[in-house]
Amino acid sequence: MSGESCIGRLLFGGALSSTFPLRFQDVSNIREVPDHQEVFVDPARDESLIFELLDLKGEVEDGGSALWFLRDIANEQDAGDNLVVEHSLTLELAGLRFGDAPAVAGTAVGQLAVSKGRQGREAQNIVRLYLANIRLKSAATDVVITAYEPLLIK
Repeated sequence: MSGESCIGRLLFGGALSSTFPLRFQDVSNIREVPDHQEVFVDPARDESLIFELLDLKGEVEDGGSALWFLRDIANEQDAGDNLVVEHSLTLELAGLRFGDAPAVAGTAVGQLAVSKGRQGREAQNIVRLYLANIRLKSAATDVVITAYEPLLIK
C-alpha cells in the first residue's frame, strides 16, 4: 500500500470507516452480498477485501477468535488443507471503544486451496487470506475483515 493513492471509505452506512487503496472497487451493490457484508475487489489483481459484522461468537475465546474465523472460512469454501502461516495474540484496542468496554483484536494469516464456482478440485487456486477480528463485546459483535491475495490462479 505504500505509495498507493488511498481513500477513506464509510462502511455500513457510516457505522465504521476504513482507508485502503483506490484500486479496490465496491461491488456490494452489484453482486449478491448479504446486508452484513461490504465487499471491495481489485479485478486486475483478483484481490478482495471483505468487511463483515457478525453476532459475537461468545463460545470462542478472544485469543483464538481470529484463528477460529480463518478455519470457519476454510471450511465454508471447502478449502481442503489450510495452513496457518501466522497467528497473533489478542490486543486491546484502547482507542476503539463501544460503551465502557474496550475492543480486542486478533489476526491470522492462512494459505488456502480454493476453487471458484464449478471449477472442481483439479483447478484449485492458492490464495493467502489475511484476517483480522475485532471483538465489540458491548455490542455483541465480531467485526471480521478479510483480504484475499492470489498466489496461484489456474
